[in-house]
Formats: sequence, C-alpha cells, structure tokens
Amino acid sequence: MAKNLLIVESPAKAKTINKYLGKDFQVLASYGHVRDLLPKEGAVDTEHDFAMKYEVIERNEKHVDAIAKAAKAADDIYLATDLDREGEAISWHISEILKERGLTDGKKLHRVVFSEITPRAIKAAVAEPRELSLEMVDAQQARRALDYLVGFNLSPVLWRKVQRGLSAGRVQSPALRMIVEREEEIEAFVAREYWTIEAQLKHADGDFSARLTKLHGKKFEQFDLTNEADAMAARAALKEAARGHLTVSEVGSKERKRRPAPPFTTSTLQQEAARKLGFGTTRTMKIAQGLYEGVSLGSEGNVGLITYMRTDSTALSGEAVGELRQLIARDFGSKAVPDHPQVYRTKSKNAQEAHEAIRPTSAMRTPREVAAFLNDDQRKLYELIWKRTVACQMIHATLNTVSADFDVKHVKGGDAAFRATGTTVIDPGFLAVYEEGRDQRTAEDDDEGRRLPRLTKGEQVPLQDILADQHFTEPPPRYSEASLVKALEEYGIGRPSTYASIIQVLQNREYVFLDNRRFRPTDVGRAVSKFLTQHFTQYVDYDFTARLEDELDAVSRGEEAWVPLMRRFWEPFKQQVEEKTESVDRSEATGARELGIDPKSNKPVSVRLGRYGPYAQIGDKDTDEKLQFASLRPGQSMHTITLEDALELFKLPRKLGHAENGDEVSVGVGRFGPFVKQGSTYASLKAEDDPYTIELPRALQIVQEKLELLANRVIQDFGNGVQVLNGRYGPYITDGNKNARIPKDQDPKTLTETQCLELLAAAPVKKGRFGKKTATKKAAPATKKAAAKKTATKKAAAKKTATKKTAAKKTTAKKAASKKAEA
Repeated sequence: MAKNLLIVESPAKAKTINKYLGKDFQVLASYGHVRDLLPKEGAVDTEHDFAMKYEVIERNEKHVDAIAKAAKAADDIYLATDLDREGEAISWHISEILKERGLTDGKKLHRVVFSEITPRAIKAAVAEPRELSLEMVDAQQARRALDYLVGFNLSPVLWRKVQRGLSAGRVQSPALRMIVEREEEIEAFVAREYWTIEAQLKHADGDFSARLTKLHGKKFEQFDLTNEADAMAARAALKEAARGHLTVSEVGSKERKRRPAPPFTTSTLQQEAARKLGFGTTRTMKIAQGLYEGVSLGSEGNVGLITYMRTDSTALSGEAVGELRQLIARDFGSKAVPDHPQVYRTKSKNAQEAHEAIRPTSAMRTPREVAAFLNDDQRKLYELIWKRTVACQMIHATLNTVSADFDVKHVKGGDAAFRATGTTVIDPGFLAVYEEGRDQRTAEDDDEGRRLPRLTKGEQVPLQDILADQHFTEPPPRYSEASLVKALEEYGIGRPSTYASIIQVLQNREYVFLDNRRFRPTDVGRAVSKFLTQHFTQYVDYDFTARLEDELDAVSRGEEAWVPLMRRFWEPFKQQVEEKTESVDRSEATGARELGIDPKSNKPVSVRLGRYGPYAQIGDKDTDEKLQFASLRPGQSMHTITLEDALELFKLPRKLGHAENGDEVSVGVGRFGPFVKQGSTYASLKAEDDPYTIELPRALQIVQEKLELLANRVIQDFGNGVQVLNGRYGPYITDGNKNARIPKDQDPKTLTETQCLELLAAAPVKKGRFGKKTATKKAAPATKKAAAKKTATKKAAAKKTATKKTAAKKTTAKKAASKKAEA
C-alpha cells in the first residue's frame, strides 16, 4: 500500500500525475467539488455569523468514500487541488470531511500547488508543501454564501412579480443588465445621414485614393455634409477646381513600433478563441482543461501541454522566458530576440493570486510536433496559445506610415484638401508569428497593408474621378462572447473562472440567446433586468458588484474578515427584499405595454408577460368579462411589437376548409406551439410551416402523417393498461405510470404479458418532472456506525419530504384563496 495519498480534482490529472510520483504515492480524484450548501432555506444561518451547513454532493459520494478509505491507510495526505480560491476551498472541504470521519489523527495534511503538470513542477510542489490558506477559503465561502442568499431571497420575489421559475444571480444579474441596456440603446438609436468624398487618383506606379480632409477652408468633419444635394454640390465644385489633377502639397513619413500583446489570461484567451476560432467561452475552457490535465503523446505518455487556465496574471517564469528566447533564436534568427525579455503588467484591477499566464509547458513542443496527438479543437487552441506566447517574447514590429496631402485651391466657398495614407511593414518582428484580433476595425487597420506610390512635393497626379458616398451612423453593436467577457473584466464583475459560467447561466435560463454570434435578451430576460434595475438598483450596479469583488479579494489576502462583510451586505438586502415583496405591482414589473385600441371592438390592446411567455391581449380585465389572448410569434418582442402586428395575431385560429369526411380543418397556436386541427385530431406544425399562411392541402397532409403515426403506435395491447408502443426513441413498454425499455435482442411483437410486467417491475420510477430516478440498491454499509448514519439520513430525508408536502399544501391553499379573492 502507498504511504502517501495525493488528491487532485480530475481523473485525467490523476492519471498524468500518477506516473510522475512512483509507487510511494496513490493519486485519487475528487471529481470537482465534494460538498455544497444544503439546497434549502437556512443553509446559511444569518442569525449565527452566517454559519454554513454543508452536505456531500450525491454524485461524488463514492469518490469521497474512496478518498476516505485511502486516507485511512496513508501516512501523509497531500491536497493538490487547483491553485485558485475554488481549488483551495475544495482542499479545505476534503480535509474537513476527513477530520469529521476521524481519519486525520496523527497524520500530516499538506497543501501543494502547481501551475503546470510536468514532472519537474509536480516533484517541486510535493517537495515544498504549505499549509491550507484559510483566508482564501473564507473568501470562497463568503462568495458562495452571498450567491446563495441572493438566489434564495431574490428568486421568490421574481416568481411573484414576474414569472414562476425565474432566478436571480449576484453576478449574472449585472451581466444581464449590460446586454439589456445595449439592446435598449440599439432600439433608441436614430441613424444620422452623412456623406464622405474621396478622390480616385491614377499613377504610373499604381492607382490609389485620397479622403477629403478640408472643405470650405476648414477641417472636414463627419456631419458637414448630411444630404445628397450638398454632397453633390461639393463634389462638382471640387472637380471643377481640380481641373483633372491634384497637386501634392506635403509628403510625410513616420516610423512607429508596435509591441506584441501579452501572454494569455483567462479573459483574453476566451476573447481570442471567440474571435479567431469561433469558440464559445464554455467550449474554450473545456478544451483548455484537457490540454492542462494531460494529453497522451504516444511513448511519452500523458503530458500536460499548457499551464493552469484560470488566471488573470500575465507573468511568465524565468525558465519559460529562457526557453522561449532559445526557440525564437532557433526558428526566427537572433535578430528576432529582443535585448531584454519583454515584461508585462497585469491590467486587471482585481487581479487574483500571482499565478503565471497561460502558456505551453514547453515551447519546444511546437504545434506541428503534437498535432498528430490532438483532436481538431485541441490543435487549434494549442496553436493559438503557443503562437501568442512565442510572439510575446519577440522583437517589436516596425511599421512605416506614409501620408500625402493634396491642396485644392480656388474652390467655391474656400480651399479644400485631400489626404492619402498607407502603412508598410519594415520589420515584421512578432507579426511573423501572431497578431491580436480586434472586435471592430479602425481607420488605422484599413491603412495597414495599403501601399502608396512614391510621391514628391509639387507633383501633379491625374484625377480619375471624385466620388461622394452616402453613409448612416450605426447603433452600438450587440455584445459577442468576446466583447462581453472584455466588458465584464473591465467593470470588475466576476472572476476569470466565472466568465464562462455567467454566460452559460444566462443562456440556460433563457434570459438571452445568440443571434449571429451576438447576445440578444429575451422578453423574460428584459423583464427580470428591468425589475432588478428599478427595485434592486444597488445589487445590479456595476460599481457595487466590483467593490464587493474587491472586498472578497481583501478577505483572501487576510486584510478583512468575512463575517462583517456578510453583515454589511445582508442586513440592507434583507430589508429591501421584504419591502419590495409587498410594494411592487406585477404588471409594472413584467413590462406590460398598452399598444392602442382595437378598431373592431374598440377595446384596448396590450402586450404582457405570462406564464408561458409574452402574449397580446384585447380587453381590460377590470371592465371586460371576456378577454382575447394571442401568443407572440417567434422573433417578436413585447418591447418592439406594434399595434398592427399585435392585431394580426388575433387572426388565429383560421378556418382552412373541410376534409373529405366533412370534418372542419383549422389552424391555431396553443401552449405547445402552432397546430392544425381536423375534427378531434390535433397535429403540430413543422418548423417550416407558418400558421398564418398555411393552406388546406398542407394541413391535411400533416394530419394524415399524425394519423398514420397513431395507427402504427400500438405494437401490442394486453387490455389491462399494459401496452407495447412505438415511441420517439423506439419501442417501449408502458402501464401508464411507468415506462420500461425493451432488451435489444427481444422482438417487441413477440413479448408476452408476463415478460412485460417483469420488465416494468424492474424499471426505475421517475419522481415527477425534475425528479431523479430511484437509485439501484446499494451494498449494505460496512459498519454499524455507517448503517446508523444511513438510517438517520433516511429519517432526515423523510422529515424533509413531509415538511415540503405541508409547505406545498399551505402554498396551494394560499394560492386558491388569493385566486378566489381576485375573482
């Protein structure tokens, strides 16, 4: 048995490290977090210094038991989870579990950290362990408690005031606000017309163009020409004054240097992977995790290819810089190596612990050498990281910008001038390897790569034509994943490790969606953001969120205690939740809008947010007995829909005609989307069918397909409720309450009733929509103590269920009473 136990987070990492440490070490994985707060109210005790009640995460129980078993036999225990706060917290949770089980008595607990998985780094870390950083643990616990308190207290307010099932997050809500405010800017934007004028010039060494820079004796500004008449008049005057040529009045040349971008942090890696590879933040982090934990390189075995991927540091170790300089001299020549290493300072005001930037563990492993061992995504991301890291230690690029001015005299209204610019690369330097991407192009970008012919002062250049072009100002662009991550970082919202999860949560909750790789808020997302911004302004304020991050940083450095921080947050927050629960009107919270009057009924038309999404309504619930409702169409928003568009929605249901048997055929929109109805048969429309334009023949075809499907659905019916049916995923057995799979080697048509009942009896029971399948029977506990613990847990669970049922009954009764009162 190994004398030492080393615990990491992932099995891939465990596999890579295992071979580095030899037979004296057993390496096990915790499979991520091992404990979390109890998923119920009171898990953070606000009355007793925010004491936190944890439980082992169910899916990781077997991994925790395996760690406990190995810890019992080990002499020394090494906690080697990730080197950030979250990793520190996981190590602390593991140590607490082992202490509770009495497995640390007389044993040493060591905390080891490393930013790369290489033999040298692992052995060095194990040789120099440290104590657990309780300050970092406190910071992580405070973060978790804050997120819990916001979620458990703010979400029920959203359920009552906006829509059931919604949730609010401490960090996600400010991010949602960013996306919603940008959408509102776009909607409020009014385009302005402007015109530009450009001279097309002909030269023996190559044609080129020049932009108008001076008109009527003064600098030409963007909105000097705002209509076609003025633009054409200016063009005609310039052409007349030029008389077929422009004269060079000044030629200037300016040399400039461009430094390489710093090595990757989590944020910049996510931004560049989005721009250059089209990867989402979650995808980028998943691929990077695999590269960090280790990839099999044939005879070399598993090798960690990059350093730790959650960091906001741009620092590189001296060893890494030395290797990079060797590689650059070897592959690009000694001229490409600067006299001194390039040093980068972290710009992030909230930079966490001093980690290294994301870099290859060995720059000598070129993308070409490892490509055969990587999948396509891994190869692309590794190449991006390798190029950026190599480029950051190369010499600057030297660029030469040439500009030529052309004066035009005797123009009606005053003199004018044009300017032509072009930039050429004298020495590419780092650009030979890598160039950083940009979210938006600038005029400087347009000039780069454009060459001008050799021009001299006084030279007359033939004029081909003068063009006037119409333009309109554009609204600010919606956030892409890259620009949203950049904005979150600039505002100090969240941490490198949280950017991907922030974006994922907003999408999973259907608060936002991607449209052409840009984020757009849904009506539900806008309602949530509007409600929080109006009534919980402080908690979605960018500065407040950033200051809270600063305070958590201070806790992690031991400069501030976490309990006073929690009190400062909780007391005013709790008071505001109680106040807003009583005072806010629901229709105002959901963003309901009056659109106008229906000309047919003379009743008001409005749009509202309901249980199943946005809908239009004709009538007033206070004065009209009968109201008309219609769901909005996909792509329509309650914030931009017009009265005309809303009235179109009430044209459903549409009568299309009659089937051959005389049944009426109509089309409508229901809770589950658009449908066609023939007699008593309902059939959902396909994605390509529009309920507003579909005709009778197509509707009959859809119904026929449904009838054929129903006819072929029943394979066997035993007359007692047990049937063998054809389902969406193939044949299955059902008794109306339970479903059972059919073994692959069994023909559904030959199954007997007895066989069906046996398969149903063995099938797991599903506990409602969000329930878990009942687990397969576990082996008996090894000890009496374990058995007693298990019994106690079962009793607690039963008590919990009973409490939930009672609460549910009370809630139902309360709802019924309130509905009755409304009626």
